[in-house]
Amino acid sequence: MGRVILIYGAIAGAIVTAIMLLSIGNGVHSVVLGYLSMLVALSMVFVGVRQYRDKALGGTIHFSPALGLGLAISGVAGICYAAAWEIAQMFMKFDFADFYANLMAQNVRTAGGSPDEVAAASQRAADFLTLYSNPLFRVPMTFLEIFPVGVMVSLLSAALLRGRK
Repeated sequence: MGRVILIYGAIAGAIVTAIMLLSIGNGVHSVVLGYLSMLVALSMVFVGVRQYRDKALGGTIHFSPALGLGLAISGVAGICYAAAWEIAQMFMKFDFADFYANLMAQNVRTAGGSPDEVAAASQRAADFLTLYSNPLFRVPMTFLEIFPVGVMVSLLSAALLRGRK
C-alpha cells in the first residue's frame, strides 16, 4: 500500500506542480485554473485506489480503507505541492505575498471604504505579510490549499470504488 501511496501521490504532486509552474511562468494567476489543476492532478487518487483494489485486493475494497488510501495519496500530493511552492518562491519574480496584501487593501479602497476601513485593511495586509514570511505558517497554509480538494476526491473515489467484484 505504501508504494501505491508514494507513486500516485508523487504523480499527482508532479502534475499540480507542473501546471502551477507553467501558469506562474506565463503570468496566469487564476483561482479557477489553480483548483482545476488540483482536480486533474488528484484524479490520481481514483487511479491509485482502483489500482490497489484490483491488483492487491482482488477487486474488493471497503469504503474506509479506500478513503484512507485516498487521503494518504492526497497528503503526499499536498506535500509535493507545498514543497514546490516554497522552491518556486525562491526563483520567481512574482511576489505573491505583496500582491495579495496590496489586493486586500485595494479592494477596500475600490469599494469606497471609509478611511478607518482602509486603515484596518492595510493593517490586516501588514499582518498577513508578517505571518506569510514565516514558513511555519506559509507551508501548512499552502498544504491546506490542495488537501480539502483531495478530501473531496478521496470521498468520491471511496464511494465509487467500494464494494465487491
